[in-house]
Amino acid sequence: MNLRDKLRSLLVRVYARRVEGHLDHAQVPQHIGVIMDGNRRWAKAAGSTTAQGHRAGAHKIEEFLGWCTETDVKVVTLWLFSTDNFGRPQEELVPLFGIIEDVVRTLAADGRWRVHHVGTLDQLPGQLQTALKESEEATAGVDGILVNVAIGYGGRQEIADAVRSMLLDAQDKGTSMEELAENVSVDLIGRHLYTGDQPDPDLVIRTSGEQRLSGFMLWQTAHSEYYFCDVFWPAFRKVDFLRALRDYAARHRRYGG
Repeated sequence: MNLRDKLRSLLVRVYARRVEGHLDHAQVPQHIGVIMDGNRRWAKAAGSTTAQGHRAGAHKIEEFLGWCTETDVKVVTLWLFSTDNFGRPQEELVPLFGIIEDVVRTLAADGRWRVHHVGTLDQLPGQLQTALKESEEATAGVDGILVNVAIGYGGRQEIADAVRSMLLDAQDKGTSMEELAENVSVDLIGRHLYTGDQPDPDLVIRTSGEQRLSGFMLWQTAHSEYYFCDVFWPAFRKVDFLRALRDYAARHRRYGG
């Protein structure tokens, strides 16, 4: 690192401490959703392989969760793999699934976080399915941030699965379709989502400069605040995170009003 880079790094750290010092912890979001975008573009810009980009993005996750722990966030949802991603070439998917499995097992082994999978298991490799199930069981009693790992996740698929779960539940209870139709409500559907017993995200952060949700938590984010950051996910810094929190705290949430 040359002198200019060292000076820039020092100034960023000083600025981050200043922003953090003025942060009102009473205004910190309780649930943050993160669309971790830009791994492949970061790799291309760095002259690295796609797999190296995904690995760099994976390494950022624990650091990010550490920042969340420092600022009293209670729930974090990390979108690691969407249902649309199943269409990618196998030469990209195979190493990516291995990287995701490593992420899940590392989070569980850390001991600070409770891991919960949101998404469909059916199309995931057997080893990854096992890792998700074992990590959920191993961290069930952890009193720390609840980390939703969204793998094989799509917002439309989640709503379809919620409706299917609601119908099967009614069938098991002997409820007729007429009775179910009379009692269908927003709350009832919400209870059957992957995050049914959790608070909705207060803040959604998307990196890489893209300004869209791409199907992320379509139901739960109806009243969420959004923060779009130009930085690619592997390059996301604590100062970027603090800026997102500062921006969130400055907004006046109207919940659709």
